Amino acid sequence: MSMKLPFFKSKQTDTEINDTTIENIPNHVAIIMDGNGRWAKKRGLPRIAGHKEGMEVVRNIVKASTKFNVQILTLYAFSTENWKRPKSEIEFLMKLPKEFLHIYLPDLIENNVRIDTIGDFDALPEHTKQAIQYAKDKTKDNNGLLLNFALNYGSRFEIIRAIKKIMIDIDGSKISVDTLDEKTFSQYLYTQGLCDPDLLIRTSGEQRLSNFLLWQLAYTEFWFTDVLWPDFNEAIYQQALLDYQQRKRRYGGI
Repeated sequence: MSMKLPFFKSKQTDTEINDTTIENIPNHVAIIMDGNGRWAKKRGLPRIAGHKEGMEVVRNIVKASTKFNVQILTLYAFSTENWKRPKSEIEFLMKLPKEFLHIYLPDLIENNVRIDTIGDFDALPEHTKQAIQYAKDKTKDNNGLLLNFALNYGSRFEIIRAIKKIMIDIDGSKISVDTLDEKTFSQYLYTQGLCDPDLLIRTSGEQRLSNFLLWQLAYTEFWFTDVLWPDFNEAIYQQALLDYQQRKRRYGGI
């Protein structure tokens, strides 16, 4: 008899979720996890307490994503602009991936979740890279949910990086200017081989992209909530998915 693993135990919420099948689920959901610092400040706690609580929410949303059959979950974990934050906060954030994976990696492996990242991986601290690379290696053969962390990620940097690589390949006659199109350009982005997000969720009431997946979000449906990330839960996630079902995606057509 199989046993439900600790990773997939949800926190109690005020709203009970039934098991009704949700159809027309987005294949790729991207989330800007915003509001950890404000959540902590409202409670008189240090900002790192909000980040710690937010880590627990990641666990629950991964669990919900597998339940609703989402194929890719991309989480904006650390932007290129976040290096401007206080040193102590950055150091804490760089330790979170190791802590998260130390606790939950066995369950992720058992439940067929694959871990990957987008962003300037090489510029991360060595201890962060080692923890994440270990998780990538351990889950590389899994074919369930792709849990994709955007770490040290900035979309403008990504686009400039792609342009530089294209220029090098044009100079080397690997491609020509005449054959360069949107599909070819996309192959030079961090998200090479992935479908674009169908749904973007941003928490905390902010309604901007903050340099996140600017190319990839061209036809993505947006969903904003005032809820701070540490208070985000499966019930709210389901609201976003249900709202997505009502959208008519015409891609410029009628």
